[in-house]
Amino acid sequence: MAEWPVDRDGVVETVVTTLGPNDRWNVAALGVKRLETAGPARARTWGRTRTWRNFRERASGYVQFTRDPLDFVDAALAVREEDEPILDSADAWVEVRVEAVATGEDGGTMWTDWNLTPADSGIEEEVVPTTNRGHAAVIEATVAASRLDVDAYDTDTLRRRLDYFERVVERAGGERERAAIQRVRALTDGW
Repeated sequence: MAEWPVDRDGVVETVVTTLGPNDRWNVAALGVKRLETAGPARARTWGRTRTWRNFRERASGYVQFTRDPLDFVDAALAVREEDEPILDSADAWVEVRVEAVATGEDGGTMWTDWNLTPADSGIEEEVVPTTNRGHAAVIEATVAASRLDVDAYDTDTLRRRLDYFERVVERAGGERERAAIQRVRALTDGW
């Protein structure tokens, strides 16, 4: 069994690619939680998404660790498909085998918990980590945007959060973060 190429603590926001019925790789955001130092991790899909379908039908995918905010926004909020499973922006990746371990419903939305067991992995870039508040705000904005108009969440509260995250990006983000927050706005009809 392969090992995870990065240390994981808490829920790590990643990009996952899964092979669809059209033989293209669907790109989506996926929070991955460490269960143990080695071995499987856990992820939850919400609803009957493309990732849920592809996990169920193919039992595999590629979890990728990327710092590119635009790739993350498109993964979280747009429909994006690629010819190859590994994104150019991936700093590291893990090919995983997946197994559904629990299902349920919360706020009227079905969820499925998956164990993700590493089968292969690679490190594309070794980087010195930096903390960019604008980048973090983009990631949080994608979470808020993905919950807009979901009955279990207050839409006005989410819009206020999005406005706040946009201001953080304007103050503390770089060019890619500014482009990413504008992409969030475009993909949410101006939130």
